[in-house]
Amino acid sequence: MLGLMSSTSPIDLAAAARFMASHARQLDRRRWELLTGPGDPEALLAALDGYRNPDGGYGWGLEPDLRSPESQPAGALHAMEVFAEAGPVRTSRVRELCDWLESVSLPDGGLPFALPVTEPAGCAPWWTGADPTASSLQITAAVTGMAHRAAAHHPEIAAHPWLQRATGYCLDAIGALETTPPALVLAFAIQFLDAVHDIRPEAAGLLADLLRRLPPDGVVHVEGGTENEVLRPLDFVPFPGPARDLFDPALIDAELDRLAARQRPDGGWTVEYATASPAAALEWRGYITVRAVALLRSARRIG
Repeated sequence: MLGLMSSTSPIDLAAAARFMASHARQLDRRRWELLTGPGDPEALLAALDGYRNPDGGYGWGLEPDLRSPESQPAGALHAMEVFAEAGPVRTSRVRELCDWLESVSLPDGGLPFALPVTEPAGCAPWWTGADPTASSLQITAAVTGMAHRAAAHHPEIAAHPWLQRATGYCLDAIGALETTPPALVLAFAIQFLDAVHDIRPEAAGLLADLLRRLPPDGVVHVEGGTENEVLRPLDFVPFPGPARDLFDPALIDAELDRLAARQRPDGGWTVEYATASPAAALEWRGYITVRAVALLRSARRIG
Protein backbone atom coordinates (compact mmCIF):
# COMPACT_ATOMS: atom_id res chain seq x y z
CA MET A 1 0.00 0.00 0.00
CA LEU A 2 0.99 3.64 -0.54
CA GLY A 3 0.65 6.36 2.08
CA LEU A 4 0.91 10.07 2.97
CA MET A 5 -0.46 12.25 5.75
CA SER A 6 -3.12 14.89 5.03
CA SER A 7 -5.05 17.90 6.30
CA THR A 8 -8.41 19.29 5.26
CA SER A 9 -9.08 22.22 2.89
CA PRO A 10 -12.38 24.10 2.59
CA ILE A 11 -14.37 24.30 -0.64
CA ASP A 12 -16.25 27.43 -1.73
CA LEU A 13 -19.22 25.93 -3.59
CA ALA A 14 -20.84 29.32 -4.12
CA ALA A 15 -17.73 30.59 -5.88
CA ALA A 16 -17.61 27.41 -7.96
CA ALA A 17 -21.23 27.96 -8.98
CA ARG A 18 -20.42 31.52 -10.03
CA PHE A 19 -17.49 30.25 -12.07
CA MET A 20 -19.69 27.70 -13.84
CA ALA A 21 -22.34 30.32 -14.62
CA SER A 22 -19.73 32.73 -15.95
CA HIS A 23 -17.46 30.46 -17.96
CA ALA A 24 -18.67 26.88 -18.50
CA ARG A 25 -20.26 25.52 -21.67
CA GLN A 26 -23.94 24.61 -21.47
CA LEU A 27 -23.26 20.87 -21.23
CA ASP A 28 -21.10 21.27 -18.14
CA ARG A 29 -23.56 23.73 -16.60
CA ARG A 30 -26.25 21.07 -16.93
CA ARG A 31 -23.89 18.48 -15.42
CA TRP A 32 -23.19 20.90 -12.56
CA GLU A 33 -26.90 21.47 -12.05
CA LEU A 34 -27.51 17.73 -11.77
CA LEU A 35 -24.53 17.24 -9.45
CA THR A 36 -25.26 20.05 -7.00
CA GLY A 37 -29.02 20.55 -7.16
CA PRO A 38 -32.19 18.93 -8.38
CA GLY A 39 -31.09 19.18 -12.01
CA ASP A 40 -32.89 17.81 -15.05
CA PRO A 41 -31.52 14.65 -16.72
CA GLU A 42 -33.59 15.34 -19.83
CA ALA A 43 -32.05 18.81 -20.15
CA LEU A 44 -28.58 17.30 -19.74
CA LEU A 45 -29.24 14.82 -22.54
CA ALA A 46 -30.60 17.64 -24.72
CA ALA A 47 -27.36 19.56 -24.21
CA LEU A 48 -25.39 16.44 -25.18
CA ASP A 49 -27.41 16.19 -28.39
CA GLY A 50 -25.70 19.36 -29.62
CA TYR A 51 -22.55 17.27 -30.15
CA ARG A 52 -24.26 14.31 -31.79
CA ASN A 53 -23.96 13.29 -35.42
CA PRO A 54 -26.58 11.44 -37.52
CA ASP A 55 -24.39 8.29 -37.40
CA GLY A 56 -25.04 8.00 -33.66
CA GLY A 57 -21.58 9.12 -32.57
CA TYR A 58 -20.35 12.38 -31.04
CA GLY A 59 -17.89 15.05 -32.17
CA TRP A 60 -18.00 18.84 -32.53
CA GLY A 61 -15.55 19.45 -29.68
CA LEU A 62 -17.24 17.30 -27.06
CA GLU A 63 -13.61 16.36 -26.35
CA PRO A 64 -12.31 19.95 -26.02
CA ASP A 65 -8.94 19.29 -27.69
CA LEU A 66 -10.63 17.54 -30.64
CA ARG A 67 -12.83 20.19 -32.22
CA SER A 68 -13.46 18.52 -35.59
CA PRO A 69 -17.14 17.70 -36.24
CA GLU A 70 -16.96 13.99 -37.13
CA SER A 71 -17.78 11.30 -34.58
CA GLN A 72 -14.78 10.07 -32.61
CA PRO A 73 -14.08 7.48 -29.90
CA ALA A 74 -13.11 10.35 -27.58
CA GLY A 75 -16.55 11.86 -28.11
CA ALA A 76 -18.08 8.49 -27.22
CA LEU A 77 -16.14 8.54 -23.93
CA HIS A 78 -17.62 11.87 -22.89
CA ALA A 79 -21.09 10.86 -24.05
CA MET A 80 -20.94 7.67 -21.96
CA GLU A 81 -19.91 9.78 -18.98
CA VAL A 82 -23.02 11.91 -19.45
CA PHE A 83 -25.21 8.81 -19.79
CA ALA A 84 -23.76 7.55 -16.49
CA GLU A 85 -24.44 10.86 -14.77
CA ALA A 86 -27.95 11.22 -16.18
CA GLY A 87 -29.03 8.02 -14.45
CA PRO A 88 -31.93 5.78 -15.49
CA VAL A 89 -33.65 8.22 -17.86
CA ARG A 90 -34.76 6.37 -20.99
CA THR A 91 -33.14 7.39 -24.27
CA SER A 92 -32.47 5.66 -27.57
CA ARG A 93 -29.16 7.52 -27.79
CA VAL A 94 -27.32 4.91 -25.72
CA ARG A 95 -28.13 2.10 -28.14
CA GLU A 96 -27.36 4.31 -31.13
CA LEU A 97 -23.94 5.14 -29.68
CA CYS A 98 -23.19 1.47 -29.06
CA ASP A 99 -24.19 0.73 -32.66
CA TRP A 100 -21.78 3.41 -33.85
CA LEU A 101 -18.97 2.05 -31.65
CA GLU A 102 -19.55 -1.40 -33.08
CA SER A 103 -19.36 0.01 -36.60
CA VAL A 104 -15.93 1.63 -36.04
CA SER A 105 -14.35 -1.13 -33.94
CA LEU A 106 -11.45 -3.01 -35.52
CA PRO A 107 -11.48 -6.80 -36.07
CA ASP A 108 -9.88 -7.50 -32.67
CA GLY A 109 -12.65 -5.59 -30.86
CA GLY A 110 -10.53 -2.54 -30.08
CA LEU A 111 -11.13 1.07 -31.05
CA PRO A 112 -8.62 3.24 -32.90
CA PHE A 113 -7.27 6.10 -30.81
CA ALA A 114 -8.91 8.46 -33.31
CA LEU A 115 -10.54 8.29 -36.70
CA PRO A 116 -9.32 10.58 -39.51
CA VAL A 117 -9.76 14.22 -38.48
CA THR A 118 -11.53 16.24 -41.18
CA GLU A 119 -10.97 19.71 -39.68
CA PRO A 120 -7.67 19.87 -37.75
CA ALA A 121 -7.96 23.50 -36.66
CA GLY A 122 -7.80 23.69 -32.87
CA CYS A 123 -7.15 19.95 -32.56
CA ALA A 124 -4.26 18.54 -30.53
CA PRO A 125 -1.57 16.71 -32.51
CA TRP A 126 -2.11 13.46 -30.61
CA TRP A 127 -5.57 13.33 -32.17
CA THR A 128 -4.68 14.45 -35.68
CA GLY A 129 -1.68 12.11 -35.84
CA ALA A 130 -3.45 8.96 -34.64
CA ASP A 131 -3.38 5.74 -36.66
CA PRO A 132 -7.00 4.81 -37.48
CA THR A 133 -6.00 1.25 -38.42
CA ALA A 134 -4.55 0.22 -35.04
CA SER A 135 -6.47 -0.62 -31.86
CA SER A 136 -5.63 1.55 -28.86
CA LEU A 137 -5.86 0.08 -25.38
CA GLN A 138 -5.93 3.61 -23.96
CA ILE A 139 -9.09 4.82 -25.70
CA THR A 140 -10.80 1.41 -25.76
CA ALA A 141 -10.33 0.95 -22.01
CA ALA A 142 -11.51 4.52 -21.37
CA VAL A 143 -14.69 4.19 -23.43
CA THR A 144 -15.46 0.63 -22.33
CA GLY A 145 -14.88 1.33 -18.65
CA MET A 146 -17.19 4.34 -18.78
CA ALA A 147 -19.75 2.30 -20.74
CA HIS A 148 -19.82 -0.27 -17.94
CA ARG A 149 -20.55 2.50 -15.47
CA ALA A 150 -23.32 3.85 -17.70
CA ALA A 151 -24.69 0.31 -18.10
CA ALA A 152 -25.67 0.34 -14.43
CA HIS A 153 -28.50 2.66 -15.52
CA HIS A 154 -28.93 1.58 -19.14
CA PRO A 155 -29.36 -2.18 -19.62
CA GLU A 156 -29.24 -1.83 -23.39
CA ILE A 157 -25.54 -0.94 -23.06
CA ALA A 158 -24.86 -4.01 -20.94
CA ALA A 159 -26.60 -6.24 -23.48
CA HIS A 160 -24.99 -4.75 -26.57
CA PRO A 161 -22.53 -7.00 -28.46
CA TRP A 162 -20.09 -4.10 -28.85
CA LEU A 163 -19.53 -3.97 -25.10
CA GLN A 164 -18.84 -7.70 -24.90
CA ARG A 165 -16.24 -7.55 -27.68
CA ALA A 166 -14.58 -4.41 -26.36
CA THR A 167 -14.42 -5.84 -22.83
CA GLY A 168 -12.74 -8.97 -24.14
CA TYR A 169 -10.24 -6.90 -26.12
CA CYS A 170 -9.31 -4.85 -23.04
CA LEU A 171 -8.87 -7.88 -20.79
CA ASP A 172 -6.71 -9.63 -23.37
CA ALA A 173 -4.61 -6.53 -24.06
CA ILE A 174 -4.06 -5.82 -20.37
CA GLY A 175 -3.16 -9.45 -19.73
CA ALA A 176 -0.60 -9.32 -22.54
CA LEU A 177 1.27 -6.30 -21.11
CA GLU A 178 4.87 -7.30 -20.48
CA THR A 179 6.14 -3.91 -19.33
CA THR A 180 4.57 -0.97 -17.54
CA PRO A 181 2.52 0.98 -20.12
CA PRO A 182 2.56 4.79 -20.45
CA ALA A 183 0.79 6.70 -17.70
CA LEU A 184 -2.46 7.37 -19.55
CA VAL A 185 -2.76 3.77 -20.74
CA LEU A 186 -2.12 2.60 -17.19
CA ALA A 187 -4.74 4.98 -15.77
CA PHE A 188 -7.53 3.99 -18.12
CA ALA A 189 -6.68 0.29 -17.81
CA ILE A 190 -6.96 0.55 -14.02
CA GLN A 191 -10.27 2.44 -14.28
CA PHE A 192 -11.59 -0.18 -16.71
CA LEU A 193 -10.63 -3.05 -14.38
CA ASP A 194 -12.26 -1.23 -11.48
CA ALA A 195 -15.48 -0.95 -13.51
CA VAL A 196 -15.59 -4.67 -14.42
CA HIS A 197 -14.13 -5.97 -11.15
CA ASP A 198 -17.38 -7.52 -9.94
CA ILE A 199 -18.45 -9.07 -13.25
CA ARG A 200 -15.22 -10.47 -14.69
CA PRO A 201 -13.27 -12.86 -12.41
CA GLU A 202 -9.93 -12.17 -14.12
CA ALA A 203 -10.14 -8.44 -13.37
CA ALA A 204 -8.98 -8.66 -9.74
CA GLY A 205 -5.65 -10.27 -10.57
CA LEU A 206 -5.00 -7.92 -13.48
CA LEU A 207 -5.87 -4.93 -11.30
CA ALA A 208 -3.50 -5.99 -8.53
CA ASP A 209 -0.71 -6.45 -11.07
CA LEU A 210 -1.18 -2.98 -12.57
CA LEU A 211 -1.33 -1.29 -9.18
CA ARG A 212 1.99 -2.92 -8.24
CA ARG A 213 3.54 -1.00 -11.13
CA LEU A 214 2.79 2.38 -9.55
CA PRO A 215 5.53 4.12 -7.54
CA PRO A 216 5.03 4.53 -3.76
CA ASP A 217 3.56 8.03 -4.07
CA GLY A 218 1.32 7.07 -7.00
CA VAL A 219 2.69 9.89 -9.18
CA VAL A 220 3.67 9.01 -12.77
CA HIS A 221 5.10 11.34 -15.42
CA VAL A 222 3.08 11.56 -18.65
CA GLU A 223 5.23 10.58 -21.60
CA GLY A 224 4.93 13.17 -24.35
CA GLY A 225 3.34 15.71 -22.01
CA THR A 226 4.81 18.90 -20.62
CA GLU A 227 7.93 18.75 -18.47
CA ASN A 228 5.98 18.68 -15.22
CA GLU A 229 2.86 16.84 -16.41
CA VAL A 230 2.03 13.89 -14.17
CA LEU A 231 -0.85 11.66 -13.22
CA ARG A 232 -1.62 11.39 -9.53
CA PRO A 233 -3.49 8.77 -7.47
CA LEU A 234 -6.92 10.29 -8.09
CA ASP A 235 -6.28 10.08 -11.84
CA PHE A 236 -5.86 6.33 -11.46
CA VAL A 237 -8.66 5.75 -8.94
CA PRO A 238 -11.00 8.75 -9.13
CA PHE A 239 -13.94 7.25 -7.26
CA PRO A 240 -14.46 4.80 -4.40
CA GLY A 241 -14.34 1.19 -5.55
CA PRO A 242 -12.22 -1.97 -5.60
CA ALA A 243 -9.17 -0.22 -7.07
CA ARG A 244 -9.15 2.61 -4.53
CA ASP A 245 -9.57 0.10 -1.71
CA LEU A 246 -6.07 -1.15 -2.51
CA PHE A 247 -4.54 2.26 -1.73
CA ASP A 248 -3.59 3.50 1.73
CA PRO A 249 -6.49 5.76 2.83
CA ALA A 250 -3.96 8.34 4.06
CA LEU A 251 -2.63 8.77 0.53
CA ILE A 252 -6.13 9.25 -0.88
CA ASP A 253 -6.95 11.74 1.89
CA ALA A 254 -3.82 13.73 1.06
CA GLU A 255 -4.72 13.77 -2.62
CA LEU A 256 -8.26 14.91 -1.85
CA ASP A 257 -6.79 17.73 0.24
CA ARG A 258 -4.57 18.67 -2.67
CA LEU A 259 -7.52 18.64 -5.05
CA ALA A 260 -9.58 20.85 -2.74
CA ALA A 261 -6.69 23.30 -2.36
CA ARG A 262 -6.46 23.71 -6.14
CA GLN A 263 -9.70 25.67 -6.34
CA ARG A 264 -8.70 28.96 -7.97
CA PRO A 265 -9.64 32.43 -6.70
CA ASP A 266 -12.33 32.69 -9.41
CA GLY A 267 -14.04 29.59 -7.96
CA GLY A 268 -13.08 27.08 -10.63
CA TRP A 269 -10.43 24.42 -11.04
CA THR A 270 -8.03 24.15 -13.94
CA VAL A 271 -6.27 21.30 -15.72
CA GLU A 272 -2.58 20.71 -15.11
CA TYR A 273 -1.66 19.95 -18.70
CA ALA A 274 -1.28 21.80 -21.99
CA THR A 275 -4.39 22.33 -24.10
CA ALA A 276 -4.68 22.81 -27.86
CA SER A 277 -6.58 26.11 -28.06
CA PRO A 278 -7.90 28.96 -25.88
CA ALA A 279 -11.41 27.56 -26.26
CA ALA A 280 -10.26 24.14 -25.09
CA ALA A 281 -8.48 25.63 -22.08
CA LEU A 282 -11.67 27.33 -20.92
CA GLU A 283 -13.91 24.36 -21.69
CA TRP A 284 -11.61 22.03 -19.77
CA ARG A 285 -11.95 24.32 -16.75
CA GLY A 286 -15.72 23.84 -16.66
CA TYR A 287 -15.32 20.10 -17.14
CA ILE A 288 -12.64 19.74 -14.47
CA THR A 289 -14.60 21.87 -11.99
CA VAL A 290 -17.54 19.48 -12.26
CA ARG A 291 -15.15 16.56 -11.87
CA ALA A 292 -13.37 18.05 -8.85
CA VAL A 293 -16.61 18.66 -6.99
CA ALA A 294 -17.91 15.19 -7.94
CA LEU A 295 -14.75 13.56 -6.57
CA LEU A 296 -14.84 15.58 -3.38
CA ARG A 297 -18.55 14.89 -2.89
CA SER A 298 -18.07 11.15 -3.44
CA ALA A 299 -15.46 11.26 -0.68
CA ARG A 300 -17.90 13.10 1.63
CA ARG A 301 -15.75 16.24 1.61
CA ILE A 302 -18.82 18.19 0.47
CA GLY A 303 -22.34 17.73 1.78
